[in-house]
Amino acid sequence: MRIVMFYHSLLSDWNHGNAHFLRGIVSELLARGHDVRVYEPENGWSLANMRAEYGDAPIQDFRAVYPGLESIFYRLESLDLDQVLDGADLVLVHEWNDHELVRRIGQHHARINQPYRLLFHDTHHRAITDPAGIAAYDLSQYDGVLAFGGVIRDLYLQNGWAAHAWTWHEAADTRVFYPRVGKIRLTPNPSPFTERGDLAASDSPSLLAERGAGGEANDLIWIGNWGDDERIAELHEFLIEPVRALGLNARVYGVRYPDQARTALAQAGIEYGGWLPNFRVPEVFAQYRVTVHVPRRPYVAALPGIPTIRPFEAMACGIPLISAPWQDAENLFTPGEDYLVARDGAEMRRCLHDVLNDPALAQSLSEHGLATIRARHTCAHRVDELLAIYESLTTPETELHL
Repeated sequence: MRIVMFYHSLLSDWNHGNAHFLRGIVSELLARGHDVRVYEPENGWSLANMRAEYGDAPIQDFRAVYPGLESIFYRLESLDLDQVLDGADLVLVHEWNDHELVRRIGQHHARINQPYRLLFHDTHHRAITDPAGIAAYDLSQYDGVLAFGGVIRDLYLQNGWAAHAWTWHEAADTRVFYPRVGKIRLTPNPSPFTERGDLAASDSPSLLAERGAGGEANDLIWIGNWGDDERIAELHEFLIEPVRALGLNARVYGVRYPDQARTALAQAGIEYGGWLPNFRVPEVFAQYRVTVHVPRRPYVAALPGIPTIRPFEAMACGIPLISAPWQDAENLFTPGEDYLVARDGAEMRRCLHDVLNDPALAQSLSEHGLATIRARHTCAHRVDELLAIYESLTTPETELHL
């Protein structure tokens, strides 16, 4: 099957979390023998910022980790959709695309009347925080919407933005995200299609206790961007103050940290590491004993059931996870077993103390979280869902509820 995808960037994950899931989905589709072509705008915002700061070295590293993945660059004003979409069976258009591109692809779908199926993919909170921006997309000629949470799916249907919508959660790319020991790469899950949920002996998170050059691991790692004032108070309550109060050895990676944020980190004794390519995250997780999840405010306040991709990736690496509150309305995980939930800063301090001082608890969280990811939340599972949605569109009598 020929699949054509329009996304902001496959090559760059600089302040661009959508690249994480996209890479895993494309890798899985290619492994199954599909012809996949990813189009991204020439000099897109994320890629341009990455290149301005780091040059082309991260792109070379990306190609070494993902040797089969490549983008095709385009300019909107000269994009020939007749050529690009010739022979396509399935076309995915991400919401972080120009409104004009979204409209033109929809019009092409209607005008040419080709048999490909056309889906819009939404992985952001703008349906809540910027509904006018979402409403401005012309999806009238699209076959439906892939929404990364049930609440987003329902908004598309309730507001009449789309006639059909399905829930398509993000997931971990377990070809890259799996437990490591120090700098030694463990054998990944041998097949995404078999033994889901089973832990091979070489993958056991019990080996996490052996991290570090001297046999000792650092305490806490947090990987995430400071963002647009969406969680400043939460980062202080659930990350910075607990680390300071407990005197932990901690490090943070991410971008868009203003001077006051870096000062707050330094005052709490937290090292700031700058941007970290996402495919390097598993190696960094392997040097630390615990991580935390601090959701952005829109997800906590108005978007229950959407954890974003970071918790999936952390649990896939077998590192114990403690989360600030979010409502798992879609029962993706088992809170208390896959990860701990801290309702406030005081409880975060207690949870961190317990995980760092109770090896059995840390081991249990590692095993439970990893098993849940492998059983239900890999990119292989999401490709199964995507192909089932495609089948439901090509075979009208098929009913599918996701």
